[in-house]
Order: sequence, then structure tokens, then C-alpha cells
Amino acid sequence: MLKPFTLFIATATLAVSMVTPCAGAEPDQPAAANGTWIQLFNGKDLDGWTPKFRGHELGENYRNTFRVENGALVVSYDEWDKFDSEFGHLFYKDKFSHYRLRVQYRIVGEQVENGPPWALRNNGMMLHSQPPNTMDINQNFPVSIEVQLLGGDGENERASLNACTPGTNIVMDGKLITDHCIPATVKKTFHGDQLVTAEMEVCGGDVIRHIVDGEVMMEYEKPQLDPKDADAKKLITGEDLLLREGYIAIQAESHPTVFEKIELMVLEP
Repeated sequence: MLKPFTLFIATATLAVSMVTPCAGAEPDQPAAANGTWIQLFNGKDLDGWTPKFRGHELGENYRNTFRVENGALVVSYDEWDKFDSEFGHLFYKDKFSHYRLRVQYRIVGEQVENGPPWALRNNGMMLHSQPPNTMDINQNFPVSIEVQLLGGDGENERASLNACTPGTNIVMDGKLITDHCIPATVKKTFHGDQLVTAEMEVCGGDVIRHIVDGEVMMEYEKPQLDPKDADAKKLITGEDLLLREGYIAIQAESHPTVFEKIELMVLEP
């Protein structure tokens, strides 16, 4: 049962055996000793998660899109006739600052009719997101940092774990990057419905890393609000634009996806 919501130095690197974790967990975050994974998804229901779809009120699980099947969290479109820009997100109830997020996922099946071409075999993890109850009812995406989870078409190479920035900007090589999506330099293409384990290391307002199989696919710093973005403007209260914490969300952008596991490790000093 769904519960109501409670209120970048960039460089592609070669495979590494270990990524040095950041430190400094905020005191109001869930307690976790070093090395302890918190299961954000319990494998039974959507307890702790709340959906928000464009054009619909917070908490409405439009067309039963987010559900649990066979112990997995599923983004399903079998009750849809066609897609009409009803972009959806499923938000976890707590916000985090310094952490490592690990997801095991498969991109499966066929895209729902009328889904945008760029959303083919496309999902994402939204990091440092705004609270979902601050989103406008017709807002497409929460202001956040998106880690793209992309699958291949069976033939062509396609980067995954790219960074997209709805309402935000990042810094790479000391330069402010205002492009909406920045592809990972090191490419791995995940064809078919293979199980992929992706990790995101988030160091507050400092560094964010995207990792697959111990390989850093992308690294950047200083995630921040974009003062030129209409949605971000509503969240700006002073001159400090840096995003140091926020909520985590899963996307529903028109292609079915299965999440076998979603877990988080709070990084402490």
C-alpha cells in the first residue's frame, strides 16, 4: 500500500578496484554503520514510496504503473493504451546527503505506444531531488540530478549512466555545464533484458560518481540549481545554489523496467 509522502570534477577513468568514499553523513539521516546497506525497497510492497505523475495529484499511482511483482519493483505499462507525456516518478520518503546508492535493474519489454523516441529503453535515478510535494501538478520532472539507466537496441553502442540535469547544472573540469544531458565518456552498452548493477556515490554538494562493476563511468561536482530554469527558480531562496541533499526517485518515462534491488549506504566520517 502506498503511503502519503512525509514531510563535479569530470573525467572518464579506467576500471578501478576501489572508489574512495566521501564522508560526512548528516546527523538527521537514518543511522547506519559503515558498510551497512539500508534496503529502500523491501521486496514486498511500496511502503515508503510515493508516486507523482504529470497531470495527477501526488500519491496517485496512475494506471497502476508502479507495482511489486515476484519480489521486484516494476515500472509497468500493461494497463496503458498510449503515452501522453504523463511522466512519472516514485519518491522514497527520506532525503539523503552523503551516501552510496546501489540498484539492480533490467530494462524489459516494449515501449508503450506514443512514448518519446529518446525514452526507448530509458529509466533513471533522480538524486538530490526537490520534495515531490513542491512540484507543480503539470511539472514533467523534479528538479534534480538524473543518472540515466539506458539499454541498447541490440545493435548500436549506447552510453549508460549519463547525467541529465532537469532544473540543475553541474561542474566538470572546473567549468559550469549547462547542457541538459551529458554522456558518459566510457561506454558500456546493455542490450536485452540483462541484469545491471549500477552504483551512485553522492558526496553532498561536492562530488557525484556513476559506477558500474567498479568502473567510474562519470564523475562531476557542485550539483546546483539553475537560476534560469522556471521550476528551479521557485526553490531558490538566496544566493547559494548548491544542492547538498535531496530525495531519491525512480522514473517512469514510457519503457517497462524491473528493479530487483534498491539499497543505500549512508557514508559517515
